[in-house]
Amino acid sequence: MSFSVDKQTLDDLNVFNKKGRDSVFGLFNRTRTRGGAEILEQMFRYPLSDAGAINQRSEVIQFFQSAQIAFPFKEEWFDLIEQYLSNADERSKLQNDENKLGRTFSSLMGTDTEYRQIAKAVTAVIALLNAFRQFLDQVNQGKANTPYDEESQTIEGVLADEEIQQIIKEAAVEKQNYEKIAAYDKVLRFKKKDQLQRLLYYAYHLDVYIAIAKVATVKQFVFPQALPADQQTLKLEGVYHPLLEHAIGNNLEVDPDGNVIFLTGANMAGKSTFMKSLGIAVFLAHAGFPVPAKSMVFPVMDGLFSTINLPDNLSMGYSHFYAEVLRVKKVAEQLALSKKIFVIFDELFRGTNVKDAFEATVALTAAFARKRNCMFVISTHIIEAGAVLKDRCNNVQFIYLPTIMDGAKPVYTYTLKQGITEDRHGMIIINNEGIIDILKNKKTR
Repeated sequence: MSFSVDKQTLDDLNVFNKKGRDSVFGLFNRTRTRGGAEILEQMFRYPLSDAGAINQRSEVIQFFQSAQIAFPFKEEWFDLIEQYLSNADERSKLQNDENKLGRTFSSLMGTDTEYRQIAKAVTAVIALLNAFRQFLDQVNQGKANTPYDEESQTIEGVLADEEIQQIIKEAAVEKQNYEKIAAYDKVLRFKKKDQLQRLLYYAYHLDVYIAIAKVATVKQFVFPQALPADQQTLKLEGVYHPLLEHAIGNNLEVDPDGNVIFLTGANMAGKSTFMKSLGIAVFLAHAGFPVPAKSMVFPVMDGLFSTINLPDNLSMGYSHFYAEVLRVKKVAEQLALSKKIFVIFDELFRGTNVKDAFEATVALTAAFARKRNCMFVISTHIIEAGAVLKDRCNNVQFIYLPTIMDGAKPVYTYTLKQGITEDRHGMIIINNEGIIDILKNKKTR
C-alpha cells in the first residue's frame, strides 16, 4: 500500500510545478533519460508506506552516492531501442538469405531505410548489453552483499542468457554485415524482447538512483531512517526548506506524548515556511529519498494531509471558511478509519470570525490530541486557544517563531522556541509602510 498524499497537499508543498525547476520534483529531476524521469515521477506520486521498502530504496541510493558511479549508458540509445522493441510485426523481420539481387530490388522499394534503422537499433542493443556488463563488473568489484545485489543479479541473469552471450561475443570480433544483423534481429527483437525490456527497466531505475545520489551530494541532504511500526517517534535536526536560499534549519521531536504541535508567531515570522519544510521532509522520507536536514528518523505513516494555501471554490459556491470545513472533514474521515496520518493546518479557520475560530480551534485540536498514533501541526494567531489547550491536553507541544524588535522594525530569527508568543506586529508593519499617512494625505479631485 502506498503513502497517501492528495492534490491539495502536493500543491501546498509545491511538489510538482509546471515551471519544473521551481518545484521539489524539479530539484530532484536530474535524470538523463525520458524513462528515468517517468519512473522518478511515479516515485513522487506514490511514496511508500513500508519501512523495509523505504530503507531498501534509501540504501540503494546511498550505495551509488558512495560508489560515485556515473550513468554508464548513452541517452540516445534508449528511444532507439524502445522504438525498435515496440515493432513486433513479423513482416518487418529481416530475411537472412543470400539473395542479394532480391535485397537490391527491395532497397529500391524503400526497405533499405528500414534495414538501416534496424541495424542501428541492433548496434545500440549490443552497446547497451556491453555497457551493462562493464557496469556490473564495476559494481561487483571487491564488494559483497551490496544493497544493489538483487537488481544486479537479475541483470546478470539476462546477460548470462546463452543466445545473448553468443551475440555479444560474435559482435566483438566479427563485422556486422546484413546476414549478421538479420540473425541478431531475430533473436533480440522476437525471442529476447521481454528480457531486453527488463534491462531497460533497470537502466531507467539506475538513472534515477544516480540522479538522486548526485542531488544528495550537491545539496548535502541526508538520508532518513524509517523506524519499525512499533516506534512512533519523529526526530528532525536542522530541517529546512530545500527551495529557499540561505534557509535556516530547525529541530523538532514528536512522539505520542507530544504528538500535537501548536505553533504561534507573528505574520512573516516563518510559520508557513517551517510547516512546508516539515511536510516536504516527511514526504521525501516516505519516498526513500534524502531530505534537507542534518538528520532524521521517522515513523512510517499512512498519509500526509496539509492545508496551507487553501483556495476558495467559487464555482461551487464555497467560501474560504466552508472550504476549510470540508478540508477538516476529509482529515476526520481518514482518522475515523484509524489511519496513521501526518496533518498540517496553517491558521486553522482563518475564514471566519475570531470567536468561532477560537472555539473551533480549541475543539478540533483537543479532538486531534486523542489520536496519539497520528501527528498534527497546527498554526494559529489565536494565542488564547493555547491557554485552554494547556489545561485540556497533556500531549500538546507549544512552540513559536519569535520576532525581535529593532526600534520600530521587526526582525525575524526563523528559529523555533518553546512556548506561546504574544507577538502582534500587524499594525507596526502597516505603519512602517506609511499606509495610513498615504490615505490621510490623499487629495480628492
